[in-house]
Amino acid sequence: MCGRYTQHHTTEALVDRFAVQTVREPVTERYNVAPTQPTPVITFEGARCLDAFRWGLIPSWAKEPGSGIINARAETLAEKPSFKAALARRRCLLPADGFFEWKKEENGRQPIHIRLKGGDLFAFAGLWEVWDSPEGAPLHTCAIVTVAPNDVLAPIHNRMPAILRPEDEAAWLDPAVKGADALQLLRSYPAARMEAYAVSRRVNTPFFDDPVCILPQ
Repeated sequence: MCGRYTQHHTTEALVDRFAVQTVREPVTERYNVAPTQPTPVITFEGARCLDAFRWGLIPSWAKEPGSGIINARAETLAEKPSFKAALARRRCLLPADGFFEWKKEENGRQPIHIRLKGGDLFAFAGLWEVWDSPEGAPLHTCAIVTVAPNDVLAPIHNRMPAILRPEDEAAWLDPAVKGADALQLLRSYPAARMEAYAVSRRVNTPFFDDPVCILPQ
């Protein structure tokens, strides 16, 4: 699964990298994004829009919001009632520049920071939904799609977030692309382009959200 990640690039950097045309919510530097928190997303509604949705997808038919579903397995997106409609009509990009996983070691679980070599921006494949509260206030939420791990992630965890190749981002966003075709874009990212290193256990606590979280240990 993917339970924490980083996005410490500026709004301007995201606009340039992802060809955003409308900014609905500027971004702030984040070094320890956690579930239930607002996080940047890029949707396509006639134009690419940068917004902020709560991380933890709540299906539109849910009676209670709860904390939501943070990850969605690529292999079952077309089957699960929570994701079928979003796969067909509400796909999004979640901009990121790294993420964390925890590796089991003799002295406990060691947090590992994983990123592209060079620390470049990339996009997780995501799904989004709108849940209407009884008071009538719409809540926009999202989930990160996961796939089988590559050779970098396999020693650490049995899943990894679906990182889209840049050339596949437009198709993932395009609602004209059918869900079955969009599923073909979900693959493990090439291990040769990624790196991983141990970081401080302070990332275990969402309260800590600063550059120290990604310093090598």
